Amino acid sequence: MRPQAELAVIGGSGLYALMEGATEHRISTPYGEPSDAVTIAEVAGRTVAFLPRHGRDHRYPPHLIPYRANLWALRSIGVRQILAPCAVGGLRPELGPGTFVVPDQLIDRTNGRAQTYYDQGAVHVSFADPYCPVGRGTVLATARDHDIAAHDGGTMVVVEGPRFSTRAESRWYSAIGGAVINMTGHPEAVLARELALCYTAVALVTDLDAGVEGEHGVTQEEVFRVFGENTARLRELLLDAIGRLSTERTCPCPASLEGIKLPIELP
Repeated sequence: MRPQAELAVIGGSGLYALMEGATEHRISTPYGEPSDAVTIAEVAGRTVAFLPRHGRDHRYPPHLIPYRANLWALRSIGVRQILAPCAVGGLRPELGPGTFVVPDQLIDRTNGRAQTYYDQGAVHVSFADPYCPVGRGTVLATARDHDIAAHDGGTMVVVEGPRFSTRAESRWYSAIGGAVINMTGHPEAVLARELALCYTAVALVTDLDAGVEGEHGVTQEEVFRVFGENTARLRELLLDAIGRLSTERTCPCPASLEGIKLPIELP
């Protein structure tokens, strides 16, 4: 019998402390194995699954993460709401290191990634608003109550990686309306929508992207250091938001597949 959870956090290994008294479960999917075992525990009165996006040993670079297996595995154990913390670069000078952003839009600049479950038939899901409005509102309200500054809205530009941007690319992403830049937000968000899941990105700015200000260039050491320095604040925000998310989904996300004939059976 498969384990059960109602809510999931997809994030980095530094967030394992969320899951005290947890149990681990290996879950197979038609799309292969997820990034790692799924860890399940009670958090703030909810049964929560945690999945390390890159694997606990960071074995998967952004372009090789098994995104389809990850989202399918979570839905198969009952998950319907997802909080997705991630590290991002700031594309605006005011969005510097340590800033939290709860994006409301996404621009996909990846290439070659499997980004749909529906390779047959006509399945065209609405993606005009990529993130759950209720999830976004809950995270923002939680941040306010904890006196954590969180920027409401903004466009996340998702690039292929694993390299960082050139200065010219960075300036262009800013010019077309990007607020933050990331390597993992797509196809994670659209796969969640294709499974009628609520998906809320919680972005932590670790650096200003290369073309934003002065002669600065992004380094891996800087990204890891700033994320580590802010992990405690991120945990605090997520723990409280988990308890505040309503178990009744009144947002549009559950209806995203209504009226569409699916070529596959969802778990």
